[in-house]
Formats: sequence, structure tokens, C-alpha cells
Amino acid sequence: MDDVRILTVGDCAVSVEFGQEISLDINHKVMALKLVLERDAIVGIEEMIPTYCSLLIQYDPLELRYGQMREKLEALVGQLDMVEMPPKQVVEIPVVYGGEFGPDLAEVASCHNMTEAEVIQLHSAPEYPIYMLGFVAGFPYLGGMDKSLATPRKTSPRLKIAAGSVGIAGEQTGIYSVESPGGWQIIGRTPLKLYDVNRQEPVFLQAGQYIKFKPITEEEFRAIENEH
Repeated sequence: MDDVRILTVGDCAVSVEFGQEISLDINHKVMALKLVLERDAIVGIEEMIPTYCSLLIQYDPLELRYGQMREKLEALVGQLDMVEMPPKQVVEIPVVYGGEFGPDLAEVASCHNMTEAEVIQLHSAPEYPIYMLGFVAGFPYLGGMDKSLATPRKTSPRLKIAAGSVGIAGEQTGIYSVESPGGWQIIGRTPLKLYDVNRQEPVFLQAGQYIKFKPITEEEFRAIENEH
């Protein structure tokens, strides 16, 4: 408990913080707590939102008092290392790299004295953990990118980036879930819809999953796009 903080967030939420750094070990504790609370199905808990190093728990104070919530959380946080987590779930994300789909691929390659093919190989090799979703609905913040690909954001952000665009900003990579402004270096695009309000489950990805980028051709992109 020494490095864990339970903080009140208004009168109907608490935040359980496990640290102040981006760490896979810390994020595993966040996801373990979420899993245990889901399994226990505690009456009064309405929603849980994981972040890099904390879990926000929204609850109905008429159903669940703060003291009861805190007592339950204090009992759980010391046992998270013993929680058996489900098998790693890896979601394949097809991506066309470069060209009109990735207008900054050449710039990223030049920045690191690499060929575009080398950037693609390094970027598509890892299985990336999804730490959290934000800044718009369904946008995955990923860990695990090869540090040799770390590239500063654009000095002048674009006013419009297409949904599905795959970008790099600093030591992170991510996927734009909806069309929006942004300053990430865009190196490719996926035909998959990460957010679709017309689906039963609008958000395609979830925190705790992993993704694996798969390079595809423009023809494959169009075929997948037409299927969806």
C-alpha cells in the first residue's frame, strides 16, 4: 500500500494511483484491479476507466458508500500480484505505410538515417500494449515502440488527419480513431474503424489488449475498407 494512493474525485468517484510513470508493470496492476472488481460485481460501481498508472472508479453513493469502497480497495491492492490474468489478447491492425496514407514516412526515415522499409519493419515488429484510451473516443495510447523510431511531433500540426492514421510522436505511436487535428508524424493508415457510433460496441480496441501492425498493400486496404 505504501506506493498506492486512493484519491476522491468529486462525490461519486475514486482514483487508485499506483505510481507516476509509464510502466508495463504498473499498468498490469491497474488492469488487475479492474479485473478483480469486475469479477466481484460490486453493487454500486458504475464504470471503471483505466489510465497509464491509475484506475478511475465511478460509483453510485446511494448504493455504495465511500468508506465501503475504500475498505474494499485497501484489501485488494495488496493482493494484485496474485491475480491470474487472462491470456494476452493481440489484435492485428492492417496498415498501408507511406504514400498518401503515410505522408511523413519519408521524413521519419530521413530523421533516423533509415530507409522507409527499415522504418516499416521496426514499427510493425512489436506487439504493442494498449495502456489507455483517449484523447478522443477510441484513440489507443501504446507502449513498446522501438526507441530508434522516436521522432518529434510536427512543428505545425495539421488541421485534419484522416481516421485510421497511424502516427509517431516522441517515443509513442498511436492510431487516430476519428478525423481530427493533430501533430503526430503520420506514417500509415488502417482501413479498420476504431470508433463507429453505429456499432453495438462503438470502440474497437480496449485498454489491456495488445496490437500488432501488419503491413498491407493499397489494394488490400481498399478490399478491407469495402468489407466494413
